[in-house]
Amino acid sequence: MLVEYYPLLRAVHVTAVIVSISLFLVRALIGLRAGPASVPKLLRILPHIVDTLLLGSAVCLSIALQKYPFVDGWLTAKLLGLCAYIVVGTFAIRRGRTPAIRALALVGALIIVGYIVGTALHHDPAPWRW
Repeated sequence: MLVEYYPLLRAVHVTAVIVSISLFLVRALIGLRAGPASVPKLLRILPHIVDTLLLGSAVCLSIALQKYPFVDGWLTAKLLGLCAYIVVGTFAIRRGRTPAIRALALVGALIIVGYIVGTALHHDPAPWRW
């Protein structure tokens, strides 16, 4: 049933990924330059909307393809990577007490995002080995 909508779901998911990462990068760079409190309100609200769409499309894709975290290793890796990205990302945006800590967390978060994207593209929890 949902598999009929796979191309649309995938397009929504990929677009949401790009927008979400872009918004994270903008928020983190503003926070690095002027401090976490200087991030405009719209940039504090919009990512939650985009990330809800991202998560919803991910769940729909999972159901449509009948691939599930904790059953399929690559989806488990993506989910665990997402959890790590969220934690590290909060240090990059607001929890890092100094610009140096926020910068280091930003680099770490971007490395994690690269891993998640690689895992998604290769359907492998170790995407570097192909």
